[in-house]
Amino acid sequence: MTRGRLVILIIFLILLADQVLKFWIKTNMMLGQEYRIAGDWFIIHFTENNGMAFGFEFAGKIGKYFLSIFRIVAVTFISIYLARLIKKEVPLGFLISVALILAGASGNIIDSAFYGLLFEHSSYQVSQFMPNGGGYAGFLQGRVVDMFYFPIIEGHWPSWSPIKPTESFIFFRPVFNIADSAISVGMMLILFFYRKVLQKEL
Repeated sequence: MTRGRLVILIIFLILLADQVLKFWIKTNMMLGQEYRIAGDWFIIHFTENNGMAFGFEFAGKIGKYFLSIFRIVAVTFISIYLARLIKKEVPLGFLISVALILAGASGNIIDSAFYGLLFEHSSYQVSQFMPNGGGYAGFLQGRVVDMFYFPIIEGHWPSWSPIKPTESFIFFRPVFNIADSAISVGMMLILFFYRKVLQKEL
């Protein structure tokens, strides 16, 4: 298998896994519903967000348009960049890292662009796919589906802590999806192993 085909296969498999899981979540669970996979530290918890990865949000509806358009532009540039890299003698690991980032960004774009058109809302009901009355939002106004929740450690900040003394904390609090994971893994691989390659190829 050529490097180019391997990269395409990785992107396809990540997108497929991401969208199949999100589709299942949307059509089988209500917002806030959860399944405990491994006790209290690995939970499938259905939530949606209007903004960035790991549930962070930004500037309401206008921010949503901005982020959606920014993602599309970023994915376009990353796709062009990856196509150029495939033709060069760069490490395969670097190609895979960029492919992971591209696949993850593309997965969340699909949610933002189309889920509002294709699904009913999920508040207090299991969403229907392609409802007769239309979806819950317009183009680029869909919400990103998240489901992985790892509240591995729960406790309280000590009274002497400069960060929210005596308040409760959960590690890891954000709920995320396969696309978020792909982006994070790709970025960490570049940060730890391929910074010099990135600087050279930019």
